[in-house]
Amino acid sequence: MIHFNCDYSEGAHPSILEKLLQTNLEQTSGYGNDPYCRQAASLIKKLCNAPEADVHFLCGGTQTNLTVIAACLRPYQCVISADSGHINVHEAGAIEATGHRVYALPSKEGKITAAQIASVCKSHWLDDNPEFAPQPKLVYLSFPTEYGTLYSKEELTAIRRTCDENNLFLFIDGARLGYGLESEANDLSITDLAACCDIFYIGGTKIGALLGEAVVIPNKKLQKDFRYFMKQKGGILAKGRLLGIQFLSLLENGLYFELSRHANKMALQIRHACLEAGLTSWCDSFTNQQFFVMPNDLVAKLEQVYMLSHTCYLNKNETVVRFCTSWATREEDVCQLTADIRKYAGK
Repeated sequence: MIHFNCDYSEGAHPSILEKLLQTNLEQTSGYGNDPYCRQAASLIKKLCNAPEADVHFLCGGTQTNLTVIAACLRPYQCVISADSGHINVHEAGAIEATGHRVYALPSKEGKITAAQIASVCKSHWLDDNPEFAPQPKLVYLSFPTEYGTLYSKEELTAIRRTCDENNLFLFIDGARLGYGLESEANDLSITDLAACCDIFYIGGTKIGALLGEAVVIPNKKLQKDFRYFMKQKGGILAKGRLLGIQFLSLLENGLYFELSRHANKMALQIRHACLEAGLTSWCDSFTNQQFFVMPNDLVAKLEQVYMLSHTCYLNKNETVVRFCTSWATREEDVCQLTADIRKYAGK
């Protein structure tokens, strides 16, 4: 089977494996207190033009979201998210298990607006007894969203303004950050994100690394004691240098962004073939995730060869299918898939 169902089917980019092998017998301090993590952190701060930021390396996305949200919130506070947000639908209630409510807002193609956030805060503070309900304190966004869509600079600036007006922190889940930054539809830079966010992360697991996410904390209020939360929530890796080495390999020569561009290019080839075959795009994505409405008989034929992801079932005859490319997707596999889409769709 050829996998187009997720972006972490493969292991790691060969340059990472080579570097891990080269440094394998070196002795370093544990828990991220090693030269490689320090070098990677310095590189990230320079890349983000955020010299005063803190940078920490965690094991995976769910641990990162859990750790960040725990660090941002008091016990009586909640996090605002799109209803499609990863913390709301794909993390087994991890946030709620800590006692924090996820305040899920109806989203359009995975996105929420500044006006929606402002409305939540207004409703809370106009209540006769606001202290009886969870207090909004943090806004969680994904970039790209779960549906591969992007916030524009204008949209993100408006959300930042609303956060400032309502004393909220802004957190961006960047598990697929590279795919968003390198999209042809994107108008945001990583320095824009660092200037706009209180905290965000650069995803490695989905973009060339074996595992790992790099958390960037520009807001000094959130820097204090962050490692205590990391340890408590299972985010600290004993052999932390394994994470630092990987991010050094990905970022020091621009490999991270090169791999992201490749995945987007492969995804847009699939998008073009689907549109050419007369299929309907389910959302306006220009990143590595593509969503199309497909007749079930076409899905059945494709799934004889390809692993696909079912987003939702529209009706008894049609399914929304997600095609997901990665940093390692082979062009010959994409060519085979696009040819089969055209053939089975009768185009």
